[in-house]
Amino acid sequence: MSTIPIRLVSLLASATLAAAALPARADTAILNAGYDVTRELYRELNPGFVASWKQASGETVTVNQSHGGSSKQARAVADGLDADVVTMNQETDIDILVHKGVVAQDWKKRLPDNAAPYYSTIVFLVRKGNPKRIADWDDLGRAGVQVIVPNPKTSGNGRYTYLAAWGAALRKGGGEAQAREAVARLFRNVPVLDTGGRGATTTFTQRQLGDVLATFESEVLQIRKELGDGFDVVYPSQSIVAEAPVAVVDKVVDKRGTRKVATAYLQYLWSDAGQDVIARQFYRPRSAAVLRAHAAQFRPLQLFTVSEVFGSWAQAQARHFADGGEFDKIYQARQ
Repeated sequence: MSTIPIRLVSLLASATLAAAALPARADTAILNAGYDVTRELYRELNPGFVASWKQASGETVTVNQSHGGSSKQARAVADGLDADVVTMNQETDIDILVHKGVVAQDWKKRLPDNAAPYYSTIVFLVRKGNPKRIADWDDLGRAGVQVIVPNPKTSGNGRYTYLAAWGAALRKGGGEAQAREAVARLFRNVPVLDTGGRGATTTFTQRQLGDVLATFESEVLQIRKELGDGFDVVYPSQSIVAEAPVAVVDKVVDKRGTRKVATAYLQYLWSDAGQDVIARQFYRPRSAAVLRAHAAQFRPLQLFTVSEVFGSWAQAQARHFADGGEFDKIYQARQ
């Protein structure tokens, strides 16, 4: 009967102990910092991506979420929140990160559709039966109407609402002075400014404050789905295109070694499966086929873009939302 040399036994034992001491390979985790009304969207999107990534790479990935007002989230990432990707509701919030050197300047060219996998628009949610007879933007400035809208200084939702009201006044034939007055009347009717869109939803639906909530179409349809028939949806005669851009946070993924999975995560948003989830969560998809399949829930509406009315997001931001800009002047003078 042969025996194993003592020295070989010792080497095998040492190798076994060394292997036991090695830590098990940790699963990969990435963080998505997004704006606050997309919780439900990414809660449904993430499992599909996790499964597809497992099939493609053999690797298990966990997608964590952080949600808040879009601009608030951008500032958090700029200040050091280690988000691998950002999913915002306007490009100026990602541009903040470009200026801070944490997102590459060419971020809009890395993905289709200027890196915006879906879009929405601003519509109105009113109490059942629409007792204040809200029909269009002018009605939000009428005496006796309380409007719930988040703060345009901290929320992309609020900025889109502000710009939609301003742009609608212009497109109806008014000049800049008439548009300013229309927006001033609207914000004189705002009893409280929440920091984000979901906070505004809570104020309207749970605190029962206000006669009309101006917010994303996706949000009002989600409210109708979850809270039943206690509310009606009102589509104004025209509104704004609210694109939702996404980007890899280059500084973070290079530090954490997660660029490949973070990029795949964003690319998944354009997949057939991803676009279908987007539509089922009441966002307007980029895929024409998916949009046709869900056409019944997306009412045709006259839409205008930020660039068509305001030149660009950068110009709109500088004029209307920078410190001392049009919004500050309007809100400070509203009393």
